[in-house]
Amino acid sequence: MQRYKEPAETFSQVYLEDTDKPLPEILNPNTRYVFHSTIAKGGKSIIHAYKDMHLNRVVAYKTLRPEFANDEVENIRLLREARITAMLQHPNTLPIYEIGRDNKGNCYFTMKLVHGYTLREVLNFHERYALRQLITVILQVSHALASAHELGVVHRDIKPENILIGPYREVLLMDWGLAKVWSKQSDKAIQLPESGSAIQAEKSMTGFGKLQGSVCYMSPEQIKRDPAISFSTDIYSLGAVLYEVLTGQPPFDGDQLHEILERVENQEPERPSKVGKFPIPKYLEHLSMKCLKKDPADRPQSVKEIIRALEQFV
Repeated sequence: MQRYKEPAETFSQVYLEDTDKPLPEILNPNTRYVFHSTIAKGGKSIIHAYKDMHLNRVVAYKTLRPEFANDEVENIRLLREARITAMLQHPNTLPIYEIGRDNKGNCYFTMKLVHGYTLREVLNFHERYALRQLITVILQVSHALASAHELGVVHRDIKPENILIGPYREVLLMDWGLAKVWSKQSDKAIQLPESGSAIQAEKSMTGFGKLQGSVCYMSPEQIKRDPAISFSTDIYSLGAVLYEVLTGQPPFDGDQLHEILERVENQEPERPSKVGKFPIPKYLEHLSMKCLKKDPADRPQSVKEIIRALEQFV
């Protein structure tokens, strides 16, 4: 890949010279994308900003970190994330532009580059935002989840870090790399091996050798690695995010990982009205507590129930 040093400010302006320049007769895929900057680094993958020289726009370019480039499982995860996100085609998910291999044979995919804030960044300044604004974010995430569930996709990693609020107030549910899907040939989901067997003492659980997901938002059945895990796990995680929106803190927290795990599995969270600093509508409190039930059968049976409740408030 080439390195592109043109200032980012020029990317936002549209010029005739860019829109009307001829397309080469033979397109070389190895010179299509020009590096601009690194956006984010995860435990397994990395996201860059690249300029697409064919369409004269800047895109987000996601690929595996070099040490995982030949990891078969991580390549499957990357391709699964790209294809699931592309197949959802929902206003609250990112548009995927292309999937391919670079000149070294490594898989990548490109997607819309959105400059915005994650819900985590917003919640860090929780008191600056009206509850209605935050509930509108949860409502849009709920619509994305409802659509995914109808198509047979479980996200499995709902958390504030994976919810992006864009410059036009669009809300995008990100990172479908841990999603669960089922095979046409049977009612069994296609399971990929976990990256590690040990639960290590960190709250962020998506790095090397760690239980995948974020433990503060994981359902009890996800912590237990229940093979029958289904759509209800997303309802639990969505309820945990709703709880934090209502109170300013997750339903379970602690200094040690084992403390959080024990609380998620065995304790009931405090009612939001006892934790939050501001008045909380009773039916939103009831909704969050219902989503956080230990038994999936006791939770709302579909995300549409959550949508109806949130729409009453919004």
